[in-house]
Amino acid sequence: MELKAIIPHIEALIFASEKPLTALDIVELINNALGFLEERINLDQVESCIEGIREKYQSEFYPFEMKESGGGWQFLTKKDYHKTIAQLNGDKFLKRLSTAAMETLAIISYKQPITKGEIESIRGVNSDYSIQKLLEKELIVITGRSENLPGKPLIYATSKSFMDYFGINSSEDLPKIKEVFAEQMAQPTLMNENDFKTAEAEEEVVEETVVAGEAITDTVETPEPEATEVTSSDSTDLSVNENGDLEENKPDEV
Repeated sequence: MELKAIIPHIEALIFASEKPLTALDIVELINNALGFLEERINLDQVESCIEGIREKYQSEFYPFEMKESGGGWQFLTKKDYHKTIAQLNGDKFLKRLSTAAMETLAIISYKQPITKGEIESIRGVNSDYSIQKLLEKELIVITGRSENLPGKPLIYATSKSFMDYFGINSSEDLPKIKEVFAEQMAQPTLMNENDFKTAEAEEEVVEETVVAGEAITDTVETPEPEATEVTSSDSTDLSVNENGDLEENKPDEV
């Protein structure tokens, strides 16, 4: 079958599906629909068609695009129209996870598979309510029980709805912890050649000012106090000696 005949079937399937469809899902669905062995399509043909459809809807003419999210392909509206669509969804669109639920979900997504006890040892608080809410929203699933721990506690992991909710295809698409911390680190300021010349010129001005100040300080002389004579009312002569102390000069006796 020619690719141009396959493309409308792929678009119709992705548009009508309530969940993301993988390329293998599409191959199976189309082959079941056609029912002719000689007309059966293969995975390479579907992948070629998907790439063509994806490029087609990247055009600014379309308000939506085809993206691989949640483990499969689906049509999603572009970011420029999110506020417009929010009016149709109301509170459901605006409702967000609580801080506690986000903390619990983050731990599960990075540490999965994980038990409730392990989650609580990391958070330091009881997580029953958060886990229950995440199960209700179908963002996490129970994958079994731990056979190695006492009581065989339940094991939790993220679901396909979690991937669809955050627009990723697997846990490998989650941001690496070291990348998150790297973004929070202060970046050094880059200086070009002109910046270095300006800095050097400013330093030279400061040095010249300091040198000039020292030179002025060296040339200034502090005047020495002159000897002062003081006379009292009883005609006793007083003078300042070499040590700066007052000295009484008694008149010669006749």
